[in-house]
Amino acid sequence: MGHGQQEQVATSLAGAVSEEISASLAPVDAELERRYPGDPGTRQPVHTVYVPGDVFAADTIRSWGDQALAALDEHAPDAAAFARVLGLSDELAEPVYSRVRAKLEREPIEDLRIDFEDGYGPRPDAEEDQAAARAARLVAEAYAKDTAAPYMGIRMKCMEAPVRDRGIRTLDVFLTGLMEAGGLPGGLVLTLPKVTYPEQVTAMVRLLEAFEKAHGLQPGRLGFEIQIETSQSILAADGTATVARMIQAAEGRATGLHYGTFDYSACLGVSAAYQASDHPAADHAKAVMQVAAAGTGVRVSDGSTNVLPVGPTEKVHDAWRLHYGLTRRALARAYYQGWDMHPGHIPTRYAAVFAFYREGFEQAAARLSRYASRTGGDVMDEPATAKALGGYLLRGLDCGALDIAEVARLTGLTRADLEGFAAPRRGDLTASAQ
Repeated sequence: MGHGQQEQVATSLAGAVSEEISASLAPVDAELERRYPGDPGTRQPVHTVYVPGDVFAADTIRSWGDQALAALDEHAPDAAAFARVLGLSDELAEPVYSRVRAKLEREPIEDLRIDFEDGYGPRPDAEEDQAAARAARLVAEAYAKDTAAPYMGIRMKCMEAPVRDRGIRTLDVFLTGLMEAGGLPGGLVLTLPKVTYPEQVTAMVRLLEAFEKAHGLQPGRLGFEIQIETSQSILAADGTATVARMIQAAEGRATGLHYGTFDYSACLGVSAAYQASDHPAADHAKAVMQVAAAGTGVRVSDGSTNVLPVGPTEKVHDAWRLHYGLTRRALARAYYQGWDMHPGHIPTRYAAVFAFYREGFEQAAARLSRYASRTGGDVMDEPATAKALGGYLLRGLDCGALDIAEVARLTGLTRADLEGFAAPRRGDLTASAQ
């Protein structure tokens, strides 16, 4: 056959066969689109900081940054000292340390939750009303003055009977205060704790719907995180994975699943000395959360450590090493967010995150560049891997571990290019893999 001639192609099936199959799968196609829309492509904070409702103040964010910088000054005054504590390579020491200090000066907290649950406890109604109204005013002022964290909001009390009415009222006071101060900020995040039944998630949905209707807000404007703190939230009495049903019960409003290290561990009878985010019980819970959330657009967050970096330098260093190691462990397992409970934790949070992205940066950039240009290399990457590589670089850019100039230099790609790889349309992965 000549070079210009086309191969004769024969088929056996009538076109009606394909049409019938497509018609039979139409409900499944619609279900896929509804249940698994993919990652929203928005920034995910690397951590959430919890501050009790009565402690939160106008200067909380700056105060945490200043306390973190003071801890570095006292216990790791230069890059070499910090690197020795954490075991950073000589190559990483200076870039990580300088970026950590710059981050603490510029944006010490990425996500702040004003706590009206365990960190606040039971208070007289009038006192909690005032604290919730004050929180709304301070959050609104922070966004107006450009001193807010990228994400801010509250954790209300849960939907269990003894505290349900109080939790609903606190949320109402807080949201109403924001509306009266000018509207809901773009970075608003709400957290529903101690969820055990999907019906509690449904109740939260109905509550937010009622608030949206009361204020003429766009339906679906208010989303929320679900805290996974009980055994029943992972495995229901009938043997199903409750957390998967919770995501569906949220009707598209769930933004995250947050693992509660200590409540969950205690629920399973783990003794206090062994309650940690790397306990096998924690790994199991987070693995179930991760599988349930995959493809739904709901993000997964790790919990916290209660070992605080306070006291003499040796004790601070031990706590830093523990926190750094737990954070690196979580990142390797694709838990890109966690909780920080003390200003002394945020230097090692950012050190772990920055080291994670800078260590793999050059290799990831090279692999994505080769994939984008379809040139060779020692690894043959699939479209799904290109998606992971794009997401990795974007996360590094969002938190400050990487700069757009160095990413562009090594990949030849713009941020828009990276976003295209990280969040392809549903058909792109399968079509390009053929």
